[in-house]
Amino acid sequence: MNSVVVELAGLLAEVLPRLARIAAFIAAGVFVANVAVAFGLIRYVAGLSGYLTRPANLPDEVGTAILTTAASTTAGYATLAEYRESGLLDDRATLVAVVINTFFGFVQHVFTYYVPVLIPILGATTGVLYVSARAGIALAITVTGVFLGGILVSERDVDRSALAEVDAAGPDADDRTREERVREAAEKSWSTLRRIVPRLAVVYTLVIAFVATYDVESLTAVAEPLTGAVGLPSAAVPVIAVYTLDTTAGAVTIQPLLDGTFTPRTAVATLLIGGILSFAVSTFRRSIPFQYGIWGASFGTKVILVNTALKLVFISLTVALLLVPPW
Repeated sequence: MNSVVVELAGLLAEVLPRLARIAAFIAAGVFVANVAVAFGLIRYVAGLSGYLTRPANLPDEVGTAILTTAASTTAGYATLAEYRESGLLDDRATLVAVVINTFFGFVQHVFTYYVPVLIPILGATTGVLYVSARAGIALAITVTGVFLGGILVSERDVDRSALAEVDAAGPDADDRTREERVREAAEKSWSTLRRIVPRLAVVYTLVIAFVATYDVESLTAVAEPLTGAVGLPSAAVPVIAVYTLDTTAGAVTIQPLLDGTFTPRTAVATLLIGGILSFAVSTFRRSIPFQYGIWGASFGTKVILVNTALKLVFISLTVALLLVPPW
């Protein structure tokens, strides 16, 4: 009995300081991110969209949808759907616009998830490398969309006369006071913390207990041929399995192993591979309901296929770059 109490006390002594530090960073980061969004800071990042739509042979008005995507993915896609339904864009031009949207959709997650949540969990070195890799992937997809638009989209795919039927004013004017913006940001931050921190505490405690009790690498030695083939430690298998189901839990799972089992590059490669495998789960959980709701089943399926194919290609290339020596 005494040994159990001692072990539990030791576990809590290790978990609580780390959890408190991570929770504090998340709280501060989420609040700052929500304040930035409330005051429109994120819109300045998206202001470059017009420089991307013109080389892609798309109307400047499509930049409105891209700008909106940086603040709200749903609103951005809904604006594009309105352009398609009005006849401004045909299916080909709309798919190109969706691909160009990728980086600006990623920008939103930088402010609301990657910086305030993921980097505090993974630490500065691994966290920044991971976010940079994801940013590079998203930017590469967007640049691919611009290139494809330049060679595939023409005046036949854009009916500029339909602009008269489209409300291209963009997001509604915001007349909230400064105090109201800050208060709303605080409310959103508290809602996010209530959702994330309890789950984080449970997962983090279980992971620390598991790592402290068992030799993870010996338990996953059966997967050594697979992970060894791509230069990853066998401990990558349980990390990938957890990340496939929940990205935050996957980051929490790998964090205690960053001191020796994983280097920053192998950790990032592991999480990216987990991201590839998580597509199947996320497609059924989120993509199909969302895309079908925006576009309908037929065109929504095309959007899912194009998005998934491009992500698979560029994530695979990024993993290869991370694991190719010398590093």
